Amino acid sequence: MSDLLSLARPEIVALAAYSPARWDPALVRLHANENPWRGASDRSRAGLNRYPEPQSRELIARLAALYGVAAEQVLVGRGSDEGIDLLVRAFCRAGQDQVLVCPPTFAMYRFAADVQGAGVVEVPLRRDEGFSLDADAVLAAATPATRLVFLCSPNNPTGNLLERGAVERVIEGLAGRAVVVVDEAYVEFSTAGSLVPWLSRYPHLAILRTFSKAYGLAGARCGAVLGSVELIGLLRRMIPPYAVSVQTIESVMDALADERIAACREQVLLLVAERERMRSRLAAVPRVSRVWPSDTNFLLVESPDPGRLLDAGIAAGLLVRDVRGYPGLSRCLRITIGSPDQNDRLLAGLEAA
Repeated sequence: MSDLLSLARPEIVALAAYSPARWDPALVRLHANENPWRGASDRSRAGLNRYPEPQSRELIARLAALYGVAAEQVLVGRGSDEGIDLLVRAFCRAGQDQVLVCPPTFAMYRFAADVQGAGVVEVPLRRDEGFSLDADAVLAAATPATRLVFLCSPNNPTGNLLERGAVERVIEGLAGRAVVVVDEAYVEFSTAGSLVPWLSRYPHLAILRTFSKAYGLAGARCGAVLGSVELIGLLRRMIPPYAVSVQTIESVMDALADERIAACREQVLLLVAERERMRSRLAAVPRVSRVWPSDTNFLLVESPDPGRLLDAGIAAGLLVRDVRGYPGLSRCLRITIGSPDQNDRLLAGLEAA
């Protein structure tokens, strides 16, 4: 058995994938108990009365081309959240295994572990060094029970990229010991490239990507896990069939047309420019004590009175995220970059607070 499969739950390694009804668009389907007629409100191309392909080959081929990997290295699911959940369930036995996280970070990693009954080891990011990753501390904290290490880069909610040298030290140090998951939900807003090319060197590396941020498809719920053929094959045994709806498949395929990718990149450039404008303007707001640099579509803001700023935003008709419950962020808010008009409205409200 390979090092990777030896880390997985034995019952998942032995699991036979669920076998859905045969999918063949060339044949009339009288075998899946579907309704033969489309609903009156159905505006899809394929028809919502029919199940989609269990893992859409068309969508997977397009994502493989987009990310520069083989189709066998792509798993598509309902946002990155489903990928996180599948990874935890694939590798963690309840009451025995652990995941390692680096707070303050995306809360879904801990949530998925809690649902599975897995333990959680925390190695905080170093706030006094711009929320940097302490690679030595991560490697020291990983035990034989540690099955997954989640690294979010750029990190949510702090906005910073994790230094690549530190990330690579963690990946190399955990070879044969744990799967390292790098969440790249915000990488399109960063000046740094993706770590996808590293997949050819590290079979225990998984990368999460999403269409909820840069591509403007949060409501479609579509994300991908990228990894070795062996890792993706393991997850494909577990994922329910038809995880991605007909509407989602069509929405993502439309968004990935060449001309729409170009438009998406223009929007990203606009958001990055607005992010830097907002960072400069927010730093001058009287009740803001610090604005951290960001490689995402949001800014982390510290204030001696964050509650007052939160209320000022609501009074202006705008919600910002209260992150005071995160470790090390007791006086912080997270502000998503909106349209220029929305940003100006928020600035006016905060300046008047």
